[in-house]
Amino acid sequence: MKTVVLGNGESRKWFSDKQYEVNAVIWGCNAIYRDVMVDNLVAVDYGMQQEIYDSEYYKDIECHFANWSVLPSEVADVFFMGYDIPAEFIHRSKHQYDHCVISGKDPITLHERIEAAIKMHPELDMKDLQLKMEKDVGVWITYVNENDNINTIDFPIGWSAGNTAMHLACQQGATEIYILGFDLSSYDEPLNNLYKGTDNYLPSDARGFNPVNWINQMQTVFREFKDITFSWVDAKEEFIQENNLGYLTKAEFCDTLHIR
Repeated sequence: MKTVVLGNGESRKWFSDKQYEVNAVIWGCNAIYRDVMVDNLVAVDYGMQQEIYDSEYYKDIECHFANWSVLPSEVADVFFMGYDIPAEFIHRSKHQYDHCVISGKDPITLHERIEAAIKMHPELDMKDLQLKMEKDVGVWITYVNENDNINTIDFPIGWSAGNTAMHLACQQGATEIYILGFDLSSYDEPLNNLYKGTDNYLPSDARGFNPVNWINQMQTVFREFKDITFSWVDAKEEFIQENNLGYLTKAEFCDTLHIR
């Protein structure tokens, strides 16, 4: 089964106009739902999950969310007893249903964690470090329909959305996987993401990330699924060498999948 896994790096911007020409299963992640109709959508960040749910995209497309534990909605009413969480850190979804998912990062200890991180990494840009640590801080209460089309991700947990999508595609029987938009910008470069500066993303002037974790996750997938052929499209460089991994230009990818 041919499969395309789309990251949100800027190298895949052209693909939005070509999506309907692709005869393959398409996996995407996070805000790609705003522009591209995929077959499977993966989200691992709390704010992004709530945005997708509020859009009702899940009614037509199979969605896969990390740390998605459904509870009776009454739990949300008693959740804050004993906690003094400022209102600006509490995010409730648009729609009211009989069940909910509660997730997030503790805002009360945020400043302590930022100070500790600054002491551990004095070489980093302090403003940029703070921006990244503040992302998704707060409590996200998403009211959900018990019979929706959301799959809870069992494994992997704690990975980037793109690599999680690639692993799930392997689990579901892909035989050939083409990965596009996995741009791996470094900390010394501007953030490389099509949606930077928009809701639930870092600002457009944020720096990139150290790509080591992403590379390690990708290597784990390639080595675990040795019988699957992977093709990395438009990679800036050949970051990884594995027997089942090849590299394609955009033109070669289009020729292979008969995209005009």
